[in-house]
Amino acid sequence: MTLKTFKKKVVIWLGPWLAYWAIKVLGLTMRFEAVNLDIPRSILENGQVAIGAFWHGRLLMMPFAYKHKGLKVSFLVSPHRDGQVVGKALERFGFRPILGSTTRKGFTAFKNMLRALQDGSIVMLVPDGPRGPRCRVQIGVVELARLTGRPVLPITFSSSRKKIFNSWDRFLLPSPFSKGVFIYGEPVTVDLHGDRDHLEEKRLLLEKRLNDLTERADHYFD
Repeated sequence: MTLKTFKKKVVIWLGPWLAYWAIKVLGLTMRFEAVNLDIPRSILENGQVAIGAFWHGRLLMMPFAYKHKGLKVSFLVSPHRDGQVVGKALERFGFRPILGSTTRKGFTAFKNMLRALQDGSIVMLVPDGPRGPRCRVQIGVVELARLTGRPVLPITFSSSRKKIFNSWDRFLLPSPFSKGVFIYGEPVTVDLHGDRDHLEEKRLLLEKRLNDLTERADHYFD
């Protein structure tokens, strides 16, 4: 076994455990607020499940957005090594990981998301993942909404004190003992018989709502 292979195995073995406890402990130090919580509640009360969409850079604390007893939640994560680490960490929170991406190439993941939604699970995904462009919705999430008839629920997160890294996704790390906020937006619905222009219109609408929500969240504690 080469040193490189050994390091990969160590990351895959230890990474999920470290990620789970880092997120859990950080979350326990924080106080969370939820804005527009009536929107996802009304969807659930109507017997529906939604496709939750948030930017890649706001991923870290999302396990706390849907930590409700009896609620089935599936997360779409990258099939690459980092994604597998994230997926195994999410399993420790009680969520089901689906390996794939929001591009058209993720056919197996697409089928698994369809199956999860039909099984009554919320599907959470990052429409600008796994590699960007940042804050640009890829068409896969819109196609998923069209085929399933499920609404896409935009959601974002920010905190009163944070560090934003100079990474491609501008990853946000909240400071311990800060205040966090989840903001839910109006859902985007897609017509089953919508043409390309309709899909593009909905893609742009979801993109705008996510960016507007994120801007609002970043100034929420000002």
